[in-house]
Amino acid sequence: MSATRKKLIGLLEPAVEAMGYELADLELSVGHGNGVLRLFIDQEEGISLEDCEAVSHQVSGLLDLENPITVAYRLEVSSPGLDRKLVKPEHFDRFTGSLIRTRFKKLVNGRRRITGRLLSREGEKLLVQLKDEVCSIALSDIEVARLVPEES
Repeated sequence: MSATRKKLIGLLEPAVEAMGYELADLELSVGHGNGVLRLFIDQEEGISLEDCEAVSHQVSGLLDLENPITVAYRLEVSSPGLDRKLVKPEHFDRFTGSLIRTRFKKLVNGRRRITGRLLSREGEKLLVQLKDEVCSIALSDIEVARLVPEES
């Protein structure tokens, strides 16, 4: 995790949580004068447009005051969506039983990607049911993990 990302999470997560939301994820991409800071917020009842507007207003003031990003950027606040990233260990606990797609930082058990049913998280390891085997995956090997939306 980059130092800027850590700094932003340390600054914004308490403010977002104080409003009753979870800061599910944060993305910062800076380009040539057109950077974007994306906040993904969540709560059990789901996220509305009004929730995003309230968090955007609160966070904008904090970012203006602290000025942690030195380039021009646009702030976007949204829900994580149906194909949300699983970032924190608690996300894996919350979505046990769900179908997930993971991409690894390196080859793991001869694979670079897998899609399977998340069975459990045991400390720093995940158990994922593939078609005909259960795979044990270290959280540290995961580059990105996402939910796979399923039809109900």
